[in-house]
Amino acid sequence: MDKQDLQSKLTPEQFAVTQEKGTEAPFTGKYDDFYKAGIYVDVVSGEPLFSSKDKYDAGCGWPSFTKPIDNATINRKLDTSHGMIREEVTSKEAQSHLGHVFPDGPTEAGGQRYCINSAALKFIPVDKLAASGYGKYSELFK
Repeated sequence: MDKQDLQSKLTPEQFAVTQEKGTEAPFTGKYDDFYKAGIYVDVVSGEPLFSSKDKYDAGCGWPSFTKPIDNATINRKLDTSHGMIREEVTSKEAQSHLGHVFPDGPTEAGGQRYCINSAALKFIPVDKLAASGYGKYSELFK
């Protein structure tokens, strides 16, 4: 999908985050304080990325996860922008900028904190997984 198509499909904030490596303001994203059961997919491509079972409140102002559903669906890249050394997280298929991963997550869950912009995500509730084409992910919630 080209940039013009994406601009017509996405909100200005979704476009800025996913295509221009933007960051939504902390504590403003719709999934920061959101704890329904389901999966989070890339707003651009629909790639399944994270499960609500791995979501936790890190207190940082963005949705935080301990791990992706499948490491094969994301890329991790060194990011030295803004005078910081971080690891950027992008979706594999669409190359959407999602956020960053930090080594300060819950140690009992592997120690990773995937700090992800709500604007990069679309939530699919458990009861809509099959109808939305994500039926195989229902197994995560049994």
